[in-house]
Amino acid sequence: MKSSVFQVESMVVPGGTESIVRGGRDLFPLLPEALHGVERIGVLGWGPQGRAQALNLRDSLAGSGITVSVGLRPGSASADDARAEGFSEGDGTLGDWLEVAGASDLVILLIADAALAANHEQIFGVLKPGATIGLSHGFLLGHLEAIGSAFPDGHPVIAVCPKGMGDSVRRLYVQGETVNGAGINASIAVQADPDGHAWDRALAWSIGLGSPYTFATTLQDEYRSDIVGERAILLGAVHGLVEAMYRHFRIDGADPVTAYERSTEAITGPIARTISNDGLVAVRAASGDVDLFDRAYSAAYQPARHLVAEIYDEVADGTELRSVILAEQRLATRPMTEIGGSPMWSHSAEVHARRGAAGATDPVTAGLFVATMMAQVDEFATRGHAWSEIVNESVIEAVDSLLPYMHARDVAYMVDNCSRTARLGTRRWGPRFQAAYEQIALPHLDRPADPALLKGFEDNPAHDALAAAAKLRPSVDISV
Repeated sequence: MKSSVFQVESMVVPGGTESIVRGGRDLFPLLPEALHGVERIGVLGWGPQGRAQALNLRDSLAGSGITVSVGLRPGSASADDARAEGFSEGDGTLGDWLEVAGASDLVILLIADAALAANHEQIFGVLKPGATIGLSHGFLLGHLEAIGSAFPDGHPVIAVCPKGMGDSVRRLYVQGETVNGAGINASIAVQADPDGHAWDRALAWSIGLGSPYTFATTLQDEYRSDIVGERAILLGAVHGLVEAMYRHFRIDGADPVTAYERSTEAITGPIARTISNDGLVAVRAASGDVDLFDRAYSAAYQPARHLVAEIYDEVADGTELRSVILAEQRLATRPMTEIGGSPMWSHSAEVHARRGAAGATDPVTAGLFVATMMAQVDEFATRGHAWSEIVNESVIEAVDSLLPYMHARDVAYMVDNCSRTARLGTRRWGPRFQAAYEQIALPHLDRPADPALLKGFEDNPAHDALAAAAKLRPSVDISV
């Protein structure tokens, strides 16, 4: 990472250092200089990320002379909401997606992955000469590689990838009005830099979104870690785990509300808060039964690791990306069903209503969850990802963005209302995790804990990497 505008710092991580840039509202006056030649930013799409990013960038660039416009496809149901937020056809800040793309100097592509794969040639065809192509996900790169294509020559290609859902990107940015630097961390990547200003533009975009700290990755590493993470510890594994644990506790004699509390509520509440505030090792001590935690961790780690490795292979070779594109064709005539009809979710409202000051950390649920999180951490490390990417994609995004949202709504609501790519992946891999927990991990709870696995957990360099990243975290309330 390099910059002629912002201060690039070195963060000490296991095995060396990584380059990072701190954010903060005090840096907003530098954004026009860093954007270099960008007078109009076009945000295509008004999904959770599109809405959040358009609003954050507009607020951050207020008074700078740089216009932020929103481009929507004809007949988009999102137009009224965009107008309600102050974007308007009358002042040129709301319009047809191809017209906005053709008039913008930085075009941020935030439409659904499969739609972008299907329509990228139209968008590329209307771009101004030298316009910067902006992505918040590397899915399109994976698709282009799979079909033997590439981004058009002569255009800078950059990515800014917030490590949290769109709701968190906006909500924590708004908190930054009173706490300088509040927001969601982001990774950035530069795929093409024909004019030499791509890094500064990416940093300006990230800082404008409110990122407390920005770290560098590659577009290929980003989409691999992001898509794997969605299917594993961020969504798919969580869904599979809470379904498995609810059934486990019900079979063991617990009433439905208690089973919900010991499974879903434990993960989205006390386990998530403990990791966010004190780190992963603290969950073991907080579980109330260290021996049972250790046995659960030992039983779940290898099955989870095998699944994460399988997902990674299928993302890396394009299989998972192709499944998303194929599903998009089916969903044109057969809408995706919701998973919220599972019996456990009917007890969500009752559980929420009787919440106390603090929930209990069930040791079995905690052991299985932490084992799965560490399995993803270790697989990413084996595959060569940077530590900032590993801890953000595997830990920080989970405990500071997704799990708090699930705690406020529930896991089923999150799974049914996330991005199309994530929803498809969760439906494909969540049941695989559920089966692994039910058929492999839980039947082995009576076995002694594995000392080697536990030592690997306690001595894992991820703890130092997470502690280094935590030092850059602003003091904000990350709950929904």
